[in-house]
Amino acid sequence: MLVIINDYALSKNFKKLIGKLLKTANKYSKFNQRKVQVEISFVDKEQIRTLNRTERKIDKETDVLSFPTLNLKPLQKINIKDYKDDIDLETKHLMLGDIIICEEVARKNAEEYGHSYERELCYLVVHGFLHLLGYDHIEEEDKKVMRALEEAVLKKYKITREQNED
Repeated sequence: MLVIINDYALSKNFKKLIGKLLKTANKYSKFNQRKVQVEISFVDKEQIRTLNRTERKIDKETDVLSFPTLNLKPLQKINIKDYKDDIDLETKHLMLGDIIICEEVARKNAEEYGHSYERELCYLVVHGFLHLLGYDHIEEEDKKVMRALEEAVLKKYKITREQNED
């Protein structure tokens, strides 16, 4: 899996952790494709509000947005060869999509929920990735499945809600 992170302020170790989280989410979700790529960008409140208004017709800031390249369903098995138009010509990886995170909202969420900023970013990365794979949380049953996957991935790396260092 190729993870492209557009934020030079994040430490090398944190970027590695993000890669591990996504590989684990890929495995736990049973998507299990290795030659895929995800791009993660960090934006400010104005940028995410503009994206949310333009793409979702919701005129407010949010913490994370996901823009899938494919229209997947949870647990969907695919053959990458069927998605030739979605292969990055340079990397030869299937492009799953983009995850956009608002750092300011993430900081506010971390404070509000009483856990670390790092924990919040990890959660948002996993959450955004699962959206790329077709998971959602609109219906209560779908929400339970998605939350269980998110927590399982975070728990593997001992990233808990109780974590409170920043």
